[in-house]
Amino acid sequence: MQRFIVSDIFGRTDALENMADQLPGQVQIIDPYNGKHMNFSDEADAYEYFVSHVGLKEYKNILINQVREISEPLTLLGFSVGASAIWSISDNALLKSITGALAFYGSQIRNAQEVTPRFPVKLIFPEAEKHFDVSELIPSLLRKRNTDGIQVEYLHGFMNYYSPNYDSKGYEEYLTKLQLIPEEECFCRIKLDNN
Repeated sequence: MQRFIVSDIFGRTDALENMADQLPGQVQIIDPYNGKHMNFSDEADAYEYFVSHVGLKEYKNILINQVREISEPLTLLGFSVGASAIWSISDNALLKSITGALAFYGSQIRNAQEVTPRFPVKLIFPEAEKHFDVSELIPSLLRKRNTDGIQVEYLHGFMNYYSPNYDSKGYEEYLTKLQLIPEEECFCRIKLDNN
C-alpha cells in the first residue's frame, strides 16, 4: 500500500521528512512546491507565499495529478491546507486508488461542506480556530457518509514543528498512534479516542 503525506503551507521540511521516516510502509510527501525546501522564516511568510504562488485550487490539482499516477491502494495523511486539499478531492469518483484519509486541522473544509467523501475520511480538528466555531462545524460534517472526526485539545498546527502552535505532547501522542497502524492498513484506521 502506498501512503502520501500531504503537507501544509510550509511544504517539505526536515521535520516532515523525519515524520515520514518514522511511519510504517512506503510514505511519499506531496507538497505545494515540487519538493523544494522553502525554509520559510515563519508562518506568516509561508502563508503569504502559498496564497500568492499556489493557492488551494492549484494544490488540489497537484494532489490529483500525484494520485492519478498510483494504481495500487493509497492512503492520505494531510495537515492544514493539505487536509483541505484531501477533503476537496474526496468526492472525485475518478480517484479510485484512495482507500481512506486522515486529515488534521483542515480549516478550509468549512468552505467545502458540499463535499461528501467517497472513501473514509477521519477529521481531527483543533480546540479552536480563529475564523469559525469548530464545535458548530463538526456535527454537520459527521452526518456525511464516510466521515468521522474529533476535536482535540491542541491548536491548529500542533503536528508541525515550525508552527507557533506546535505541541510536543500532541505530536508524540498522534505520531505514536500513526506508528501503530500496520503498513497494509489505512491511516484512517487511527483510533480517535484516548482508549
